[in-house]
Amino acid sequence: MENHQLMSGARFIAETFQRYGVTHVFYVDAILRKTMVDLEELGIRRVITHSEKAAAYMADGYARISHKVGVCMAQSVGAANLAAGLQDAYLGCSPVLAITGKKPPLFQYRHAYQEIDHHPMFAPVTKYNVDVTTLAQLPYLLRQAFREATTNTPGPVHLDLLGHSGRPLEAAEGVLPLVTETSFCHTPAFRTVPHDEEIAQAKERLAAASRPVIVVGGGGRWSAAAAEVIALAEKLSIPVATSVNGKGTIPDHHPLSVGVVGSYSARCANQVVAAADLVIYIGSNTGDQVTHDWQIPRPGTPIIQIDINPAEIGRNYAGTVGIVGDAKMAVAKLAAAIPARPANESWLQQVQAFVTAWHNDIEPLRHSSDLPIRPERLCRELSDILPENGVLVADTGYSAIWTATMLHLRHPEQSYLRAAGSLGWAFPAALGVKCAVPDRPVICFTGDGGFWYHLSELETARRHQINTVTIINNNGGLGQGIKDVHAMYGDRPGKPEELYRFEPVNFARIAQEMGCWGVRVEQPVEIRDAIQQALASGRPAVVEVMTGLDYRAPDPWVPNKMS
Repeated sequence: MENHQLMSGARFIAETFQRYGVTHVFYVDAILRKTMVDLEELGIRRVITHSEKAAAYMADGYARISHKVGVCMAQSVGAANLAAGLQDAYLGCSPVLAITGKKPPLFQYRHAYQEIDHHPMFAPVTKYNVDVTTLAQLPYLLRQAFREATTNTPGPVHLDLLGHSGRPLEAAEGVLPLVTETSFCHTPAFRTVPHDEEIAQAKERLAAASRPVIVVGGGGRWSAAAAEVIALAEKLSIPVATSVNGKGTIPDHHPLSVGVVGSYSARCANQVVAAADLVIYIGSNTGDQVTHDWQIPRPGTPIIQIDINPAEIGRNYAGTVGIVGDAKMAVAKLAAAIPARPANESWLQQVQAFVTAWHNDIEPLRHSSDLPIRPERLCRELSDILPENGVLVADTGYSAIWTATMLHLRHPEQSYLRAAGSLGWAFPAALGVKCAVPDRPVICFTGDGGFWYHLSELETARRHQINTVTIINNNGGLGQGIKDVHAMYGDRPGKPEELYRFEPVNFARIAQEMGCWGVRVEQPVEIRDAIQQALASGRPAVVEVMTGLDYRAPDPWVPNKMS
């Protein structure tokens, strides 16, 4: 029911945010300054950041852990930077609302100071990208932005407000309708149930398989479908792999868990999926990373795909049997339709042999006392000490590979989030996560290459008392590309290290200078105590772990490389 009131645009924006459950906004000044005053009165925290990309990443982290809409903002001159920061939210299917300012029409095409046409920059990284030029538009377009962000496959949306800082709209007054549409306060907005015919087709395909495997993607996490996935797997004795974004859906120690599959993967997971005669994708876009360039599963393997977006069904695999619906509801309905059956013991033994061989190979590395410290040892220590309700936020690249393959999540209350591809995302995203779940321990795992992007946000964390723990895997450079750089050089003389090596810097000392807690760790036996102290410090904390630039993360196993 609509509640019409005479109010300013600023008050309308602030009250709409409150009604939709927004608790924080992340921004770079100057944007909606009048609104900021009203936000404070309503108890909504205003987090000013040192860059627009950091603001977007914070809103993204906030959205991914809370399933609510994360809000980021910038004036017109910062709009291009904010758009760049939305790439990860777009790739990660995260409901983020970006608000920018835009100079009025009379200023356009006349070399207005600091003004470019930034609207096209938002088109590739948003689901919904609109101009708001009148106060009368504001109620309808702002409400629609929340709808678009949270429905179907979630994603970022963008409102471009009249005025470089939005001043004309927030200063205007009118009788405006205040409406709270509770379905769109979070994602999933609706729990769509699949049709019976789709379940019947999937049931038939599943009955014909003797070596099925489940692959859970990020959509399973967005749907909170972990319990249903595990119930289906246990009922039918089906092994479960995950994408990197789906990690944590099933505890790593579960007897049916085979690890992360694809490019950033555990060898055993790729082996299992390659050996399967049916792959059930749950909330996965079946892109190049989860399939390692569509090599895993083997071409021609039958597929069942569960996705909330019908356009994703069969996008990369012809002949896919599709189930369109919310992952939680779809998996529960599929499990209810299929009677329990005896386990295929030979398949499970083959799966267990793959998993056991992988663990036998990596455990010596996870317990290594080598110096410099091995990242595998760092991940093992972090696995042992990660609180039962902890959130681990990982960067992309080697940080994602190390944590995906070497860090074990053992508790269903633990959460794992990682960048969808943007190096440097993890630290500011972790700050947004902590804002959304202040009572949960939040640990960021990044490398020195990733941390360099946004280390200035340590000051933001200290100013707002956002007490995360940031673990920096400091190897002094960009480790992931070293092998390829040297391959390009071959026998030619030169300085390949210029392409990946950084000057040595003490990040722990920088953290201390910025009022945060910091420690540098140079011995493996010091890791655990350092993380414990950081968690107990009551301040934003940095644990800088000195590792080696020559350590290589595991390469993905592919069927034609039987190793």
